[in-house]
Amino acid sequence: MERDYLIKPMLDESYKIVSHGQGVYLFDTDGKKYMDASSGAVTCSIGHGVPEIIDAMGKQANAVSFVYRSQFSSHAAEGLAKKLSEITPGDLNWTFLVNSGSEAIETAMKTAIQYFQEQNRPQKTKIISRWMSYHGITLGALSLSGHPERRFRFQQLLESNPEVAPPYCYRCPFGLNPASCNAKCTDELETAIRRTGAEHIAAFVAEPLVGAAGAALTPPEGYYEKIRDICDRYDILLIADEVMTGIGRTGKTLAMEHWGVLPDIVALGKGMSAGYAPIAATLVSDRVMRPIQQGSKLIMSGHTYSANPQSAAASLAVLHYIEKNSLNDASAEKGKTLMKQLQKLQKKTSIIGDVRGMGLMIGIEFVTDKATKKPFSKACHLTSRIIKKAQMNGLLVYPAAAGIEGGDGDAILIAPPLTISEEELTELVRLFSKTISEIEAEIIRNKGECV
Repeated sequence: MERDYLIKPMLDESYKIVSHGQGVYLFDTDGKKYMDASSGAVTCSIGHGVPEIIDAMGKQANAVSFVYRSQFSSHAAEGLAKKLSEITPGDLNWTFLVNSGSEAIETAMKTAIQYFQEQNRPQKTKIISRWMSYHGITLGALSLSGHPERRFRFQQLLESNPEVAPPYCYRCPFGLNPASCNAKCTDELETAIRRTGAEHIAAFVAEPLVGAAGAALTPPEGYYEKIRDICDRYDILLIADEVMTGIGRTGKTLAMEHWGVLPDIVALGKGMSAGYAPIAATLVSDRVMRPIQQGSKLIMSGHTYSANPQSAAASLAVLHYIEKNSLNDASAEKGKTLMKQLQKLQKKTSIIGDVRGMGLMIGIEFVTDKATKKPFSKACHLTSRIIKKAQMNGLLVYPAAAGIEGGDGDAILIAPPLTISEEELTELVRLFSKTISEIEAEIIRNKGECV
């Protein structure tokens, strides 16, 4: 057997080779078809093989694929920045183009700190974040991430940023109903600010819906309105990590629009280019940019491929495609349909404890007992088993963390392309239902024990 040369996620696993993709489907070299019900890593939001995007990339490649941002700009990068300004709310009129969500978060962190430095307030350097969160794999972004399984190997290198709990309504620590709780969980942010001292804090960062670390944790009414008020009262910037939730995934360009809350800085990625090229962005408001414009006139960040014209052309074509086909609205409407179907399935099964999310970003948390919400033991590896069983059935879903503090528990994300049809939604639910039935049968055969 020929040895491997590529470092894959798990070194002892065998991975199928993808042949091609079309629409919401991927095909391996054996000819097997898979429904991409997770858009890869919640990324491929307009499906595979879209001619308009491929044509735009070809035209850009024929012109120029690379320029270095300190030497030239490009029509593609300038056009993309303008388009992002047009489709996002408020005064998020400045775009710093990077290559990944982790880089977008790093740039957001640096921009927030620099905002205060330019005003001769260099002591404001701390950034508060939440547990059960994931902001990226680089050391700065990982320091903000309350994801124990991704932190533990590098703990000594990380800052201890996560301080507050997320809005985890399924397991509310106060035992309150989200419809009437008055977003009590926001009190923890104000407590953390007072303990640290607002004079030391530059920003608070949050995923509007917690993705990989919480399986689409969705806040109660009034949560982000109160967060915005707290940040304003203590002169702290609000950074929205919309890498997973942005560009139509929840039914709006930015998920924060659902609550009418305008962040000071936004990190985008994933759906920005729908997987057609590596690109991400940090959007900065006019207010935050103003002292930088009047001061040093530069944001100290950037990478060799930042503002790459090839990737920018792909992203701009994706944004035009989403707008032309009204995919934000489609995501909202199809998400309601999918949510109802998955909630019906929840009632028929013994292991689906919660179904949550917005638009076409839906999280499913699994439990051994619905009444007590007791999670499966880690030894069960239930999430991994569900992922593998679904793939055997021709369905791709995305693993997520769940449970108290994101340590224990099992969950997945279902996040198909925004272009999925009604018939394909029905097929998705059928394949997922089949997967869960088979997993439940295995558990029953083993008298509730994991094998």
